[in-house]
Amino acid sequence: MTWKDVPTRSIDAAGTRFVYRQLGTVADVPVIMLNHWGATLDNFDPRIVDGLAASRPVIAVNYRGVGASGGKAPLTVAEMAEDAIAFIRALGLRQVDLLGFSLGGFVAQEIVLKEPGLVRKVILTGTGPAGGEGISRVGPVSWPLIIRGMLTFRDPKFYLFFTSTANGRRAAKAFLERLKERKAGRDKPITMAAFLRQLKAIKAWGMQARQDLSAILKPVLVANGDQDKMVPSSNSIDLARRLPNAELVLYEDAGHGGIFQYHEAFVRKALEFLTR
Repeated sequence: MTWKDVPTRSIDAAGTRFVYRQLGTVADVPVIMLNHWGATLDNFDPRIVDGLAASRPVIAVNYRGVGASGGKAPLTVAEMAEDAIAFIRALGLRQVDLLGFSLGGFVAQEIVLKEPGLVRKVILTGTGPAGGEGISRVGPVSWPLIIRGMLTFRDPKFYLFFTSTANGRRAAKAFLERLKERKAGRDKPITMAAFLRQLKAIKAWGMQARQDLSAILKPVLVANGDQDKMVPSSNSIDLARRLPNAELVLYEDAGHGGIFQYHEAFVRKALEFLTR
């Protein structure tokens, strides 16, 4: 079974029904996947999910109020982390690995700070620390490109996640085609209300005081493109410098979606990191 046909499940946690998809083996520590602003289950890259699930259990989940998950989207990253912890515990899991992309990377940091015993290893991609450079301006940076997508009849991720070079445009087209591979049982689209509430949470994270990342002693893999305009790549460098047990991968000629552009290399690196 692959990402395009794995069934969607649901579970009650923290007073809310969360929808998720699970695939891969069941004999290892599961990878909990936390996604970006505005993303539903159908926005996880099938090549990354299937690549990881070839040798590990993978669980991708929607935030509260997103897609078919119940409730109202939280206004803070801390609330999203509390929901994720409740979800993990509802599944009966004692230890997990975390893979957070963009907003999901904010949530992953908060989870490991709140419940370090629950987490074994962390992968932070296209993301940054609380109070990081430019994070409070994700909205002003993104809206013109979202409008450009609407005017050119393109998914805004074409402009938001990738560089405008030939390589970037090619990778953008391929990524967006992959997101269409699942035909049946697709998730509900995110509502505009949830989209805007998530943006408020991102802005609050960007304006928040810096956290003591030296308290995160878990192994961390930090990955991004070298030209991320949504969450500037300098944040990835900052994360790798401030986390005591981190390594950094920056993909050349790649933007916010660097792990999608270089999905084969990223999956190899992620599996090597997780099985080390």
